[in-house]
Amino acid sequence: MSGSLSQQEIDAMLKGAGDVATPASENTVSEQIKLDIIGEVGNISMSQAATTLSEILNHRVSITTPRVTKLKFKDIVDGLVAPKVAATVSYKAGISGTNLMLLEVKDAMIIADLMMGGDGSTASETFTALELSAVAEAMNQMIGSASTSMATMFSRLIDILPPEVSLWETGNTMNYGGLNENDDIYSISFSLDVEGVIESEIMQVFTDDVVLDITQAMLNDEAENLRQQASVEPVVMQPRAAQSAPTPIATSMPEPPKPSVTVSQAAFQPLTGSSNNSSLEGDNLDLILDVPLDLSVILGKSRKSIKEILAL
Repeated sequence: MSGSLSQQEIDAMLKGAGDVATPASENTVSEQIKLDIIGEVGNISMSQAATTLSEILNHRVSITTPRVTKLKFKDIVDGLVAPKVAATVSYKAGISGTNLMLLEVKDAMIIADLMMGGDGSTASETFTALELSAVAEAMNQMIGSASTSMATMFSRLIDILPPEVSLWETGNTMNYGGLNENDDIYSISFSLDVEGVIESEIMQVFTDDVVLDITQAMLNDEAENLRQQASVEPVVMQPRAAQSAPTPIATSMPEPPKPSVTVSQAAFQPLTGSSNNSSLEGDNLDLILDVPLDLSVILGKSRKSIKEILAL
């Protein structure tokens, strides 16, 4: 089941080059679209109902995995294994038609026990009027939450009459709420899980007029959204101002090889001493001449004193 409408499904609700929305009608809605939409709406609304039931029971509750089937109501009745707890819902405003919620009696007894302070491990085999009253209150709140969820989805007021909750003990005691056995209905079966105590199923039954009304509401809402999007004036794109070239990022360059240094022996001109041995320069020169020294010259900068040279 798809979570959203396909483009082909949306196109069925649109007409003209301007994508002008047109009201959906029974002839323009395919059966698969109706199955997809009622399954998705049921999934969302029953998720809200699960939250409500969880708050009532103080247990984690999940209602998931919708399975949608279209069939005659007679097939539902023939396939039901009594007893069942049934809540019949009639819509007063927003939607026309009837909705049923069916719950296994053993599950209803556990729910009633939890609501009355028990731990859900009831061993009773008799479903009393007190338990039916407790379950009726829980189902009433669940259906109310589901209806509120649908009202939010459709952006319209949905009002229901108080649900009629009854015990279907046998086929003869089933109250169909005005449904005819030959009516086309949509059955949605959900997995019901109440933490630690229930792993079962819960069923919703929608009449064909309810499903068509829900489908029209969803498709028309999709079409209206597209129409509004199409009517929005296109934004004129201004030419972008010329952008300055980005500053290149400095990257480390490999260090160029250093030029080789030639080392050679130093060549000195012959030194001639002065005849005046009493002068300061002559004395210093004589000291240097008396020191044997091998010198090598390496290109570079260095400053040394005479004392440092003499110490070599």
